[in-house]
Amino acid sequence: MLQFGRFAATRAVMALITLVIVSFVVFSLMELVPGDCAERYLAYKTTQGQAITLADIDAERVRLGLDRPYMIRWATWLTGAFQGEFGDSCILRVNIAQLLGSKFWISLSICLGSLLLAYAIAIPVGIISAASRNAAMNNTLRIVSYLGLAMPNFLLALMIMLFSTLYFGETLTGLFSAEYKDAPWSWAKFVDLLKHAWLPIFILGWSATAFALQTVRALMSDEIGKLYVTAASARGLYGGRLLWRYPARHALGPIVNSLGFDLNRIFNELPIVALILTLTEAGSLLLEALARSNDQQLAGAIIFLLTASIVTLNFFTDILLAVLDPRVRKSILR
Repeated sequence: MLQFGRFAATRAVMALITLVIVSFVVFSLMELVPGDCAERYLAYKTTQGQAITLADIDAERVRLGLDRPYMIRWATWLTGAFQGEFGDSCILRVNIAQLLGSKFWISLSICLGSLLLAYAIAIPVGIISAASRNAAMNNTLRIVSYLGLAMPNFLLALMIMLFSTLYFGETLTGLFSAEYKDAPWSWAKFVDLLKHAWLPIFILGWSATAFALQTVRALMSDEIGKLYVTAASARGLYGGRLLWRYPARHALGPIVNSLGFDLNRIFNELPIVALILTLTEAGSLLLEALARSNDQQLAGAIIFLLTASIVTLNFFTDILLAVLDPRVRKSILR
């Protein structure tokens, strides 16, 4: 128990250090963008017909604290980020925490739902496919997985929208019905979200399922052929008991360890899908901040929150791996 506690504490410290390093990278990228927040905001004001002077820009820099040393500004931003406070949006002049509201958590829930869907399908199907000698089933699964890897998610979204519009007269866009879009959260609004969220979850889970299926099948195929499985079979183990007790237990270790990577990959695909499906969540806000408004403060907040989610998921997967395989928690002490 002491060894497991030391392993968990070490992993927690490593996760915290990772977040600090990532925050420095994100903040540095925000600072490297040409023109600071004061210049970009006041430049926007000039497009509205207001006359702006250099004195106005200097006063805005002082108000925003941009005249302070770089490391102090980063430390202040990091402290606020750990408290969920990222200041104001550079362009919109709205508190970022209020602007994001539940949007980031909705985005994260969609991505986690897609990840859960992908592995709920890929793990059992991949194990069965690797253990089966049915050529027709294996070839069918191989074609389906190749199709999932080859067809972009945005193309699948366009196809579904076109089919739904032509045959049902419904575009399936958005995350809420009109009456719930701006309404406060309630059970009815949550149910309405579930009625709409299945489509982005399915679309984002499409390629994730194909990728995970290929990975599970390859790992299982490699483990099944090893001598320890043959020895277990010779002792009388067979069928599902043999698969889950020996090869699956070893093969699923790398799968669990890659959950954070898969979550990042799904979120990377979310902004394009959100643009097509007109989803008002963090993915669309990130695309707007990076490609249109150049609002680096908003983009940095979303990227940091995503990174924090991935680091947290990796921490819990490390703990899960340590529970499943004692060799993992012993390795940290070497």
